Amino acid sequence: MSVKRKTKAVSIIISIFESISDAISVVDLVDQLKTQMNKTTVYRILERLENEGTIHAFTGSNGLRWYAKCHECTAHYHNDIHPHFECKDCGKVECLEINITIPNVNDRNIMSANVLLSGQCVECTINAA
Repeated sequence: MSVKRKTKAVSIIISIFESISDAISVVDLVDQLKTQMNKTTVYRILERLENEGTIHAFTGSNGLRWYAKCHECTAHYHNDIHPHFECKDCGKVECLEINITIPNVNDRNIMSANVLLSGQCVECTINAA
């Protein structure tokens, strides 16, 4: 993950994304960091990391903004065009490692797409049985 100026706050947030494999909501991230930095700093760093291609963002079913680390993205091109899955039981949100094809639309330049699938994750399916 490359950042031009790596402050202590930036390093803390980057380490969180390097230690998790699932997505994290902005609310959970702000809550987790409330003793180390204010909400405005968290939002500013998230925007910077997204613009640099370090993380990508998407909107969950409840309208919350979620973030996950990127793979091979740059400031000019986000390679992480994939669907996300949200478990309706436990609330876990994750990136799905499947390819999707964004259709071409006449007279439109599609720059991003958000696909959110929801249902039950494996753990909740097993626990429900």
